[in-house]
Amino acid sequence: MSETHPRLLILSPHFGDAVFGCGSLLATYPDTAVCTVFAAAPEYDVHTDADALCGFDTAHEALRARMLEDDAALAMFDAIPIRMPFRDRQYLDPPSLSTLTAALEEAIYGSTANTLLMPLGLYDADHALVFDACCELLPRLAHLTWFGYEEAFHRARPGLVQTRLVDLAGRGIVATPARPDIRHTLDPARQVLAKHDAVCVYASRLHSYEADGGDLLAPERYWRLDVTRHAGARRVDGPHAARRSPTL
Repeated sequence: MSETHPRLLILSPHFGDAVFGCGSLLATYPDTAVCTVFAAAPEYDVHTDADALCGFDTAHEALRARMLEDDAALAMFDAIPIRMPFRDRQYLDPPSLSTLTAALEEAIYGSTANTLLMPLGLYDADHALVFDACCELLPRLAHLTWFGYEEAFHRARPGLVQTRLVDLAGRGIVATPARPDIRHTLDPARQVLAKHDAVCVYASRLHSYEADGGDLLAPERYWRLDVTRHAGARRVDGPHAARRSPTL
């Protein structure tokens, strides 16, 4: 762990993922930067089943609403929003791994963070792409402190976390249960309350996840990630790693 106070950057594939997966942590770290990767609308307005499931008629309407929700939720934590110019997979224009990796590296250096939190990429294909890009970066940015967070909704699916841990080991990355150091913090009950209030702001996403909403306030789980040898030697894809969940 860095000897200085952690300056956090959380990588959030979509609007809300950082709050859903790390909201209690955000409540203890004002001024955390939250970088939403797939934050851009498609060039031409389109209608998708995923957006319709969340109550939207068009993609542009969906992105405007989600950005407003995200602004309001992050403001509750005094978090700093960063938005990247990439479109998620439902709009049929995802970035290449190399393009995303380069952009993430630039965003990380621009944030001045010394502690990075990346999604484990457990189920959704967009999450998996962010995970792969982070694994490309981790060996050459090993002077920073890295954590993986288990994404809400997907972390409870049988075998997904275990498969991802095997994948990390194959890349030369050791995952150890841990979380960023907390020196001055809210008590756990107040952390959960703060997270609950922020989660409720994402009305459009909660509409589509109604059946699994109980997972949102389950204890958050983090893994300290350290490189033991040259990464990238082997990749293990679980049975659901490349699948896409029905909503953003």
